[in-house]
Amino acid sequence: MRIIKTAVKTFKYLYGLRFEVKGLENFKVGSPCVIVSNHQSILDMMGLMEILPDGCVQIAKKELLYTGSVGLVMYLGGVIFINRKSTSNAKMVMADVAKTMLSENVMVWIYPEGTRNGNGDLLPFKKGAFHLAIQAQVPVVPVVYSSFSSFYDRKKNLFTSGKIRVEVLEPIETKGLTPEDVTELTNRCYSTMRETFFRLSGLVNEPNGSARTHLQ
Repeated sequence: MRIIKTAVKTFKYLYGLRFEVKGLENFKVGSPCVIVSNHQSILDMMGLMEILPDGCVQIAKKELLYTGSVGLVMYLGGVIFINRKSTSNAKMVMADVAKTMLSENVMVWIYPEGTRNGNGDLLPFKKGAFHLAIQAQVPVVPVVYSSFSSFYDRKKNLFTSGKIRVEVLEPIETKGLTPEDVTELTNRCYSTMRETFFRLSGLVNEPNGSARTHLQ
């Protein structure tokens, strides 16, 4: 993984990307944890390698295993792939992950939106990451990337250099929570991360739920 991190990080110079990172101290929770972050494009991989803590594994949908070089890098990096179309498979894998987190003291990184999202907002979160955190009774650490829209247009395949702001937020404890608290925990993380996303991206959340650029 360290070799992969070094290799991937070099691409930021080719793409002209700059990363401004804040809150890395929030990874030092002293125990296993579930890290959740928003997911916009393959550029997330470069941002991930900027801050990925030691002893952290990712969970991703199985389809990504078959995406050529990206899938190979993820496989070599120890990513745990889940077949989301099979509920029983996903539950079994997550149960095993919970046990491994505690026995081997590892962190797990999950994208709760479930897919890449370049629409300038956050998609509703799936609950798997939060079920896992409560099952293992470990903290949730939210990570937010600012919007890529100012320098990357996936539809038009246009790319210019730019700066990505990354913020690691304070851990959210789950000790004492039960499966009945999953929805509330999911909504809490979503609201906090969405508010941070708008702030980092210089966007304003409109009353109707849309977003617009904040003009300074």
